[in-house]
Amino acid sequence: MYDWLFEGRDPVAEPGRWDGTPGDWWTVFALVPDVLDHAVKGFGLYQSPTRILDPELRELGQIRTGWAAASQFVFSQHAKSMRGLGMPEEKITNIPAWAVADCYSPAERAVLAYTDCLVYDHGRVPDALFDELKSHLSDEAILELTYITTLYFQHAVMSRALRTEFDNRPEPITEVPGPPGATAMAPGPGHAPDHQAAPTESAGSTS
Repeated sequence: MYDWLFEGRDPVAEPGRWDGTPGDWWTVFALVPDVLDHAVKGFGLYQSPTRILDPELRELGQIRTGWAAASQFVFSQHAKSMRGLGMPEEKITNIPAWAVADCYSPAERAVLAYTDCLVYDHGRVPDALFDELKSHLSDEAILELTYITTLYFQHAVMSRALRTEFDNRPEPITEVPGPPGATAMAPGPGHAPDHQAAPTESAGSTS
């Protein structure tokens, strides 16, 4: 498999694949060969010609999972997969704000909303949303969608945790340094504090 993926090179000594990825997902998973084998079989399962689920709906679930789980690797790879299926570019670029985009069909919107429930809400799906999904997909297709989408939620989480591929990047949420002594609410050093309290009237006082 490595010969096919890395064209005969040692992927540790000479990292990188023709598709622009570093290729370290493969070398990390290969640390435990049967885990790698299990993961690769998952790729074969979702791409099997025996799948009932429309591959375009599958890819919408996978790319939205990449976005929702903040995995640049999963998002980027499935943007390419969508193009490989001939899907319109607007259906890729509008994934971050799909809820306000008008390029998706009712079935696609149901899949995207369901994906958000799987990733953001960890499977908490409103009855009305599930009923809408069932109006477009068979029970078998819903099971396939659920399995593949949550499989890619796992891949997204693992890629971020292990810093593989495009998820090997700095943490974006860090403190922006301020000048010494800066606090969130205190006035600037050039503002003199007002030590005089406003006059108050005692209870029962008369003018």
